[in-house]
Amino acid sequence: MMALTNRYDFVLVFDVKDGNPNGDPDAGNLPRLDAESGHGLVTDVSLKRKVRNFVGLVKGEEPPFEIYVKEKAVLNRTHERAYVSVGAEDELKGEDKKRKGKSDTVSKARDWMCANFFDVRTFGAVMSTGVNCGQVRGPVQLTFARSVDPVVALEHSITRMAVATEAEAEKQEGDNRTMGRKHTVPYGIYVAHGFVSSFLARQTGFGDDDLELLWQSLEHMFEHDRSAARGEMSTRGLYVFKHDSELGNAHAHDLFDRIRIARKPEAEVPRSFADYAVSIDDAALPAGVSLQRRVG
Repeated sequence: MMALTNRYDFVLVFDVKDGNPNGDPDAGNLPRLDAESGHGLVTDVSLKRKVRNFVGLVKGEEPPFEIYVKEKAVLNRTHERAYVSVGAEDELKGEDKKRKGKSDTVSKARDWMCANFFDVRTFGAVMSTGVNCGQVRGPVQLTFARSVDPVVALEHSITRMAVATEAEAEKQEGDNRTMGRKHTVPYGIYVAHGFVSSFLARQTGFGDDDLELLWQSLEHMFEHDRSAARGEMSTRGLYVFKHDSELGNAHAHDLFDRIRIARKPEAEVPRSFADYAVSIDDAALPAGVSLQRRVG
């Protein structure tokens, strides 16, 4: 796998229609909002989850593309696998498995985790809890996604024509309908920013093949993450700024400002992507920077 020798900054644009892009469990699963401005939010954790799911789907959870953070995973068992694989199973013996491993063992275990788990070498991980495999700072970082305009969080009453238990059926007196709530955003277009560091990539073994897989994930992750709760979600833009140097040839914020998304004047109440205009200022990019339009 070829090592990265360039810095990358990227802009991810996606939208949601009649769905909940990222519910807040502390607010009854309402769509996340900026309380002051009313703009919608989607956390970086939510976006990384979708990338992990896509990679696990297309790569079949096989090394070197296993997924470390996944549903029902017991992380310490994975750490124990690392110790066994590097020949340090003796350090797992005894009652105190939470003690720190030897410095050399931790280093080898960390390298093994990076080599076998895509999300560890991409996003990093804290693996020092329980059986100690160290910590990894990932070369790929994402921001929260924020909607271009304020969004409206709607709450809908729904009914289920069934009950779960006999006791519930008796309470309904012959009518098995039960009530529930569903939260949606009628429409919102969101923008997230991302960064790829070649210096950190060398430390984790994140290479060109991993980078291409990351781009594919961001392009297609919503196509394989459908659910009734999320409505219609689609990647509408993926714009990658590639720097000739590892340190970078321009400030990231200056490059991000070149991607502008604005609601069209005639669209008083936007309800589709067609209600927005995307403009890209690529006429005079800074020397040493090129723009790759993966989507859009």
